[in-house]
Amino acid sequence: MDEYIDLCQKIISKTIPKVDYVDIRAGKGNSTSLIMKDGNIDEINTGNQLGVRIRVLNNGAWGFAYTNDFSKLEEIAETSIKLSNSLKGEVELAESEVIQDKVATPVKIPVSDVSIEEKKEVLYEANKAADFGEVSSITVNYSDSEIDSLFLNSEGSVIEQKKTTTSMSLNSAASNGDMIQFGHGSIGGVKGFEVIENEDIEKFGREISEKAIRLLSAKPAPSGQFPIIADNLLTGVFIHEALGHAVEGDLILQNDSILKGKIGEKIASDIVNIFDDASLKDGFGYYAYDAEGVKTKPNQLVKDGKLVSILNSRESAGKLGMKSSGNARSSIADQPIVRMSNTYLQPGDLTFDELIEDIDDGIYLKGSRGGQVDTGKGIFQFNAAEAYKIDNGELTTTLRDVSLSGNILETLKNVDGVGKDFKLSVGYCGKGGQTAPVGDGGPHTKILNALVGGSQ
Repeated sequence: MDEYIDLCQKIISKTIPKVDYVDIRAGKGNSTSLIMKDGNIDEINTGNQLGVRIRVLNNGAWGFAYTNDFSKLEEIAETSIKLSNSLKGEVELAESEVIQDKVATPVKIPVSDVSIEEKKEVLYEANKAADFGEVSSITVNYSDSEIDSLFLNSEGSVIEQKKTTTSMSLNSAASNGDMIQFGHGSIGGVKGFEVIENEDIEKFGREISEKAIRLLSAKPAPSGQFPIIADNLLTGVFIHEALGHAVEGDLILQNDSILKGKIGEKIASDIVNIFDDASLKDGFGYYAYDAEGVKTKPNQLVKDGKLVSILNSRESAGKLGMKSSGNARSSIADQPIVRMSNTYLQPGDLTFDELIEDIDDGIYLKGSRGGQVDTGKGIFQFNAAEAYKIDNGELTTTLRDVSLSGNILETLKNVDGVGKDFKLSVGYCGKGGQTAPVGDGGPHTKILNALVGGSQ
């Protein structure tokens, strides 16, 4: 993106006398996606992207304009000025460090060096491994992207980032004639094709279908209050959905969070420590600088059960009298909003056997099949992918159609044990019509008096 720096700086110099603040984001790159359904390639999409947007702040109001034609940069600058002048607002940006940097994610095998045929072969391998027994349908998705981005602002920051993302997911459906059950799994990283090369694809596909088949003979789950063990994935879903969204500064400003005004208060048991860390390179939500040029770092949200911080953009931080946490995220074409990155419960020191050894009548919940959360009311409901009964410290009956629900704060205070293992998922989070790659997870977690529901 070096060739665009001078042009962007000239536009900023022309624009800043007319407004209070200017920033420009530009990006170019390529992407590939493949979809296989039941052994046949259903869709292949490849493309190149180029785009630039300018954002100006004047009299507390934003003006924002985007184009995929760099020759129109001066034109959209004028458009953004007119938009900001037509509005009145109360936006004040929190102070931010001026940064000049160039960063790139580590890549061993560039995805652009791997042919479409090679990528198709991986999908065929995964599909073949998953196609057995009562499996009735398999969908495999692959995607990658290489993006070079540029950020400049009127405060003097100039940041270039090169980012490669690679991921693959598989969905398997199994049927015995009476019911259908599903298995799902994902792999990926902010890395090159080595993410796929280093994975045992046969094992990946087989285990997903084994899960779907196993659930066909599973028993309906009981309903009531039980001590539970949540696996890494369900722990991550709970932390992301129930806690993570509730600490997003824009939701707090909208009075849509149970955690508004609770910084410094006890919201969880003493053993709960929660982080959001975009700088974690092994996480699918990794990025070095956010969409406002703020350098990322580990942000501790909950420390020893106390809420100690929230997630902010420069805008939300300015309104709350805080500093940006580096959580302003968006595509080039969208206005940045507060988003999570890699959000997780910090591991403890217990083994899985130690977590379940004193549970006489409980449930082990694994994975997630979606759910919902109301951050304003502080309640949630999630569906586990599969579950097992725990009897006298041992895993026994396989269970299906299991849900976990309750009050966010009560559930956090009922966390009674934290495992020593750790795993982050590969996923995407939607908010405000935008989608962002995220990682969420943690260790196996023991929660007392959890409300579990099942369907007959």
